[in-house]
Amino acid sequence: MSAIVAADRSGSGKTTVTLSLLAYLQQKQFNIQSFKIGPDYIDPMFHQFVTQKPCRNLDPILTSEAYIKQCFTDHIQKADYALIEGVMGLFDGVSPLIDHTPTASTAHIAQILNLPLLFVIDCSRLSGSVAAIVNGFTTLNYNLKFAGLILNKVASDRHLELLQEALEPLNIPILGIIRRQDQIHLPERHLGLVPTDELPQLNTLIEQLVKLAENSFNWEKLLPLFQTEKPVKIQPTLTIPCVQHSVKIAIARDQAFSFYYQDNLDILQQLGAELIFWSPLNDSQIPQNIQGFYFGGGFPEMFAKQLSENLSVIKAIRDQISVGIPTYAECGGLMYLCEEIIDFENKSWQMVGVLPTKAFMGKRLKLGYYQATTLQNSPLFPQETTIFGHQFHRSDLTTESPNPVYKMKRYRQNKDNQTITEGWSFANLHASYLHLHWGNNPEIPTRFLQQCSIFQ
Repeated sequence: MSAIVAADRSGSGKTTVTLSLLAYLQQKQFNIQSFKIGPDYIDPMFHQFVTQKPCRNLDPILTSEAYIKQCFTDHIQKADYALIEGVMGLFDGVSPLIDHTPTASTAHIAQILNLPLLFVIDCSRLSGSVAAIVNGFTTLNYNLKFAGLILNKVASDRHLELLQEALEPLNIPILGIIRRQDQIHLPERHLGLVPTDELPQLNTLIEQLVKLAENSFNWEKLLPLFQTEKPVKIQPTLTIPCVQHSVKIAIARDQAFSFYYQDNLDILQQLGAELIFWSPLNDSQIPQNIQGFYFGGGFPEMFAKQLSENLSVIKAIRDQISVGIPTYAECGGLMYLCEEIIDFENKSWQMVGVLPTKAFMGKRLKLGYYQATTLQNSPLFPQETTIFGHQFHRSDLTTESPNPVYKMKRYRQNKDNQTITEGWSFANLHASYLHLHWGNNPEIPTRFLQQCSIFQ
């Protein structure tokens, strides 16, 4: 079995609880596999820092229900324990279905995988009302199974007594009690948590989380809950062809570019790619004899000065793209390929300059799932391909693409939802704000590697 850490709303403590559980299991030297529901990049970095094993994203919009089952089953085969962190509040998702379970919500994944929920509640401003909240969540959808409760931010022994008295008639086990404390804090900024690579004090934080887990949870009941059962492996629903010859792909990965789904990297390798990780921040030259670039998302705006000062790398990238090397860039990668990045202090920094536009930081977060149809051929898609992706950024462009890659509309919104165009494509370059998960579409990286294989 496994369990999903869920909550009544965002900010209730799912990530802190999940990391403390993972840190305790890791400290006991168990083999753990973690998962994160939704399109999140940063929470999985924390999971991986703790477990020393890539976290896997479970997202039915970016992939499919069949892929989620296959991904979960495949990756628990060698694990002793497995744990899934939910997203937002339990029923928060895109649009309500008939059974009151919005698609892409934590509740949706719990039903797909038939797993119990460990329900986290922020009790800081609650006493007797906690029972109404728990009763509402546990009875809205009777297909869901609740293994127990984690009471977070409990102020005192008297506060705990009031909570326990209110919850007793519901007969739901309390498996964890976390006292209110200020020592453990995960720093945030404009796109969520600050990534792990920028937190030198993270080892100390993990030690604090281990102590928290030791003192706060009922491990006698939790360990059997997280212990994996080895189901029969699901026959893959997708066939991944292998490229005939190894293709060398340079993948930008450092503090500025860190948003990659592990499944995307795995699929590239399964297709026959040789992945060469390098740093546009710190390396003095690009990797040699490569046949393609992959620039993921991240925080180039936070490192714009350092990126702009690495002139030899900027020139080398520009030269390679100008002669046609296949290049795929998402979000932060797109920003890096612009002429400039204008940061939050309105300072301008020179970037690669292959896209005739500038990226500037705005005040409004652009967030959501999109259904996109390609308007032209690109290194990733033939024209008129329909895909699903996710946007998550605070920047805009001074000039929109004259020949956009996509026409897009928000996923499962009303019929009057506005269609927008977005993305850049010319020669062998594809750059867009849209993040893609290739798990359900191996033909995307297949086409990219085919383009790369003929580049000399």
